[in-house]
Amino acid sequence: MSSSTQTMHLSPDNTGLWGITQTPSAAAKTSELLQQDMENHHVFFNQSGFHNHIPHHLLALYGTGAGPSHLQSAYDTNASYQRPVLPVHKSVTLTPETLTEYYGKEEYYPDFLTFFQSEIDRLGWKETVTRHLFEEGEGKEDLIIRLFGGFLHPLIQLMYGLEWGLTGVVAEGLAQAAVHRDDLREFLLTAEEKGRGREEGETVLGLLREAEGLKGAARSEDGNKIRDGVLVRAKGEMVDLAGRVKVEEGEVEGRTREMFNGAVYVAAGAAVSMTDQKKVPKFDFFLMHHVNAAPFFVTMNKMDWVPEKTKRRLLEWKIRMDLLQYVARGCPELRVERLEGYEPKQPGKAKMVEEIVSRLHGFGDDGHAIKLGRATVVCRNICREYEEKEGFMIKGGLWEKICHLIVDSVEAPGEHWVRSAGFEEAWKVCLSCFPFREKAG
Repeated sequence: MSSSTQTMHLSPDNTGLWGITQTPSAAAKTSELLQQDMENHHVFFNQSGFHNHIPHHLLALYGTGAGPSHLQSAYDTNASYQRPVLPVHKSVTLTPETLTEYYGKEEYYPDFLTFFQSEIDRLGWKETVTRHLFEEGEGKEDLIIRLFGGFLHPLIQLMYGLEWGLTGVVAEGLAQAAVHRDDLREFLLTAEEKGRGREEGETVLGLLREAEGLKGAARSEDGNKIRDGVLVRAKGEMVDLAGRVKVEEGEVEGRTREMFNGAVYVAAGAAVSMTDQKKVPKFDFFLMHHVNAAPFFVTMNKMDWVPEKTKRRLLEWKIRMDLLQYVARGCPELRVERLEGYEPKQPGKAKMVEEIVSRLHGFGDDGHAIKLGRATVVCRNICREYEEKEGFMIKGGLWEKICHLIVDSVEAPGEHWVRSAGFEEAWKVCLSCFPFREKAG
């Protein structure tokens, strides 16, 4: 248990990017459960590095209007398999000068958590994030690179802390980044260097279409399709493609929307990519995370204490990671007409996207589904004035269809997600691949 004086506290008017008003009882319950999780559970629930998602789950539920009973049920379901907190190493005292010695070592997570809590107590959370994460210069890349590791989970954890202004979750996000690998270092920094030499960037949609030419760089049998696949068989081509990403001054707001819209298009397009082969729609587990992480950038854009150059840099990295993940998942075929033709299973049950997503409040998973629904609505909200611009594929009535698709896909029998949707093998082993019901007539 941490000795920091920080506690998790939410008010009913602090509900994140949806901007709804919650009840005092839901605010109190969420605060209580977040505190219990921080004090009792480790960052990973097994020795394979699978993440504890309880903070995201609770805040996504709270931020979409869930009540105390759903919050408690979600906590109980997922607390049942968490590992207990690890002890702080009495022989180790972390300082800004010694942090790098312990990066990438999950057993030092409690030490990092204590360190970042102490820094927040001393400096405040904004200055702590600025000093340890956002400052540029030689030797200062370690933590920010790790933020993008672990399928973006450290970034997602920090995202919820920043969005809600919860200093405890901010400390958890920084500590989580610290214990992740930095095997994306060469890709991110080399692509960034290539991008600096460009006069202007290209659209996300155009780059995705170019990325289709790298289909085959990852193979179904690759253990890690990024590390063992794409960055082995097509490293140069992937870095060159990622180097064509550039966000110029004054473009952050528009390009954030473009990135977010593109992430939803890829995830939803991949979910229906096999319907012509009679496969029930399923979202790809990995591509889904790139939607769930995108609200980070919406929140960051609202923060005037973050320099624009930092916002541009992180947005460029996110777009590059989106492209890399798409290639790693086998470049599933993206056709907007498949989304347009999707027929929801319960079209009349809810009329607003928020109501559709609220059907997930009682869904018994680890939080990925409600996070995906919440993020999709956030994207809809910020893209309304941009939908007619080049590169925006998701617009108009497609938002409602995609929200239905999210709920329908996880409620369908079998596995909640398909893994690596661009490979037919992934769909063969998915338990949910029963014959797709085509529209009668």
